[in-house]
Amino acid sequence: MDQSTHDVRRASWLNIITECQQRPVNVSVKQWLADNGVKEKAYYYWLRKFRREACEQIQLPAAAPPAEVAFAEFPIPVPAPVKPADKSTVAVLRANGITLEISNGISESLLCMILKEVAHA
Repeated sequence: MDQSTHDVRRASWLNIITECQQRPVNVSVKQWLADNGVKEKAYYYWLRKFRREACEQIQLPAAAPPAEVAFAEFPIPVPAPVKPADKSTVAVLRANGITLEISNGISESLLCMILKEVAHA
């Protein structure tokens, strides 16, 4: 088959495919092909051929060359020195022969527990 015959067939099938793509919404491809005397296998053969050509013509952007890796130094923050908790006694409780010395470093929950126990003693 020479090039001119191929070009004529190609133009004819391009026209058929275009018309089929513009068919009414309520008409299926299969129905349109039957109504227009087009063989389904031939239609899909040429449709596949045109889609492949279209994919080959699409120019994908060139992949960017890998970027150079750069390292940055992040200084680790030095924590401020923590003052040691003041261990000096701020309160002394004496009850039933028991002496309890309380310092500033005591937690609120521990102090509450101690006071509850002392109240029941």
